[in-house]
Amino acid sequence: MRHFGYIAPEVRQRLFHREPAAFTADSPARLLSAALGATLYSPATRPRLADDVVRLAATGVVSMVLCLEDSIDDADVPAGEANLVRQLTDLADRTGTEPPLLFVRVRTPEQIPDLVARLGPAVRLLSGFVLPKFTEERGIPFLEALTAAENRAGRRLFAMPVLESPELLYRESRVDTLEGIARAVDKYRDRVLALRLGVTDFCSSYGLRRAPDMTAYDVQIVASVIADVVNMLGRADGTGFTVTGPVWEYFRTAERMFKPQLRQSPFLEGRAPGLRTRLIEHALDGLLREISLDQANGLLGKTCIHPSHVLPVHALSVVSHEEFSDAQDILRPERGGGGVLRSAYTNKMNEVKPHRAWAERTLLRAEVFGVAAEDTGFVDLLAAGITG
Repeated sequence: MRHFGYIAPEVRQRLFHREPAAFTADSPARLLSAALGATLYSPATRPRLADDVVRLAATGVVSMVLCLEDSIDDADVPAGEANLVRQLTDLADRTGTEPPLLFVRVRTPEQIPDLVARLGPAVRLLSGFVLPKFTEERGIPFLEALTAAENRAGRRLFAMPVLESPELLYRESRVDTLEGIARAVDKYRDRVLALRLGVTDFCSSYGLRRAPDMTAYDVQIVASVIADVVNMLGRADGTGFTVTGPVWEYFRTAERMFKPQLRQSPFLEGRAPGLRTRLIEHALDGLLREISLDQANGLLGKTCIHPSHVLPVHALSVVSHEEFSDAQDILRPERGGGGVLRSAYTNKMNEVKPHRAWAERTLLRAEVFGVAAEDTGFVDLLAAGITG
């Protein structure tokens, strides 16, 4: 699979200075964690789940979570498990089908080995499990169950813990909770692909819900948690993990209180007539702003609940030609001693040592999402993705 692989080759060649690289479920963990992109959640109870997976993969989805937790009723869990096993077995029997990276969100540690056993050979389609309400105390049994299930399956299975517990939100317990989470994920570092933020649960603890013209960063109590999670678990010194962005809940907007958040200028000159209006009507201008703030705050990828969110996440994940140029300059071998140089775009300072970690992360993102051509902007990528 590859990002933007559904776009015609001649269009990709025009849009990209360097096209996204292909990857598989067996690619190195560091590459996969950067490649997750928009991880689309789907209830495991959907009656045509296998067909949904195939259809969504053809439209650019590269990672999905099949959910047995909050997205389904408590009473539906047994039926959801049975449907999940049946649908993945059906999918495994189809020839010529390359599914996205598939993860199952479970409720209890016991579900992990049980589902692996029930899936049998179809377990080859699974990349891992999403672990809810993760803390050190609750998370260790999940990670132990994953390790045992991995041995039984005979294949690599990743964990994606969801950080969403009240203990993490409350100020008096946050540091201790983060330190415990850090101990747990460090112990199982080889199996933890990424950490996911459960912002909806954070908001629920205070009876809050952000509006479609506000981002998670406008809700200060949520923004403070994100900052602390990145501070302790997202460091670029080799101890950190990929932390993904919070879910965007909206896919069609109601009446607005504030002005749209998209400037008109990028959409002018006939590059994408009507696209700005379409994005605003579907509340995606707020999503675009939140993605930009995710990236500015050290997050990569995003939890999504609607297919319309996938393309904006991926379009804004493509590395611009300017970013790529700066990153390459910073990482040139002859720059190993540090120093300051002027950007090739003559609009900024590149300080080699402080910007090195940024440059390394940028080149990793460039590998999986590609580098835009000099005259290609996110509007061009959005427009091309919509038309395919």
